[in-house]
Amino acid sequence: MLKKSFIYLLSLIVIASCSRNTGTNNNDPGYRMLLIGNSFFKPYAEQLDIVAADEGYGNQNSTHVFRGGENGWAISFWNDSTTTSHQEIKEAFDNGGIEYFGMTSGSSPTNRTEGFKEWIQYGLQENPDMKVFISIPPIDFPSNWTDTAQHFGFNSIESFYDYFVNTIIHKTGVDPLRAEFPNTPIFTIPTGWAAIHLLEMKENGLLLDSINFSGPKASSLFTDAKGHQGQIIVETGTLMWLKGIYREDLGTNSYSTGFTTDLHALADEIMNEHDPLYNQ
Repeated sequence: MLKKSFIYLLSLIVIASCSRNTGTNNNDPGYRMLLIGNSFFKPYAEQLDIVAADEGYGNQNSTHVFRGGENGWAISFWNDSTTTSHQEIKEAFDNGGIEYFGMTSGSSPTNRTEGFKEWIQYGLQENPDMKVFISIPPIDFPSNWTDTAQHFGFNSIESFYDYFVNTIIHKTGVDPLRAEFPNTPIFTIPTGWAAIHLLEMKENGLLLDSINFSGPKASSLFTDAKGHQGQIIVETGTLMWLKGIYREDLGTNSYSTGFTTDLHALADEIMNEHDPLYNQ
């Protein structure tokens, strides 16, 4: 019963308002991407363009389509067929050449593939070799994480989020999509772990920067009660995207995050602990 209640809760929470082993490669042209989502997805999509250019992927080319909250879910973009956003996504697909299609993980609890399935099916018509990834944000309202986890039968936010990633997203979302599109690589990037681990590091005095729980983006973990990302979380999550998409070696990567805390090591650790079946 608790698990069912948890799945229902997730529908109400606006969570989300060719292989390479590159390393830094100044001769790599970068990828053409279509990235759609909300405010828990947007910062990584925008920052990736900056980081990719810094790392020599000079022709990284991303089309961004964002809307707030549930409006940024794949199914919302699909259903709102008369909107500019819907037409922008279709136009990007129709132009062809999309190598990576990224979405946020928000969905209805009764159908975890709707929206994702429709957009993938549409995109493959002109982009048959594209790869698909889903970025998984944290549970929102971080000041309530402990109470929320315990209320739904979990002993910590870590176990709560682990269940969300590996049971809700992977088993009821990604696995059916992979069965539907067996020739299309579909993988996940669990950016929510960046927020969870950075908060844990702050509480244990392990951050090497002066970072508040909430406040200005440049000096805080979160910018509001909802849990929108401060820059230290954005930088970590973007490095996770860099490793997940470009397979960048974060151990040798020289991009400057602007923080003293070793965000490369944290992002690398998170991605190394991510279930390898759901990496690219």
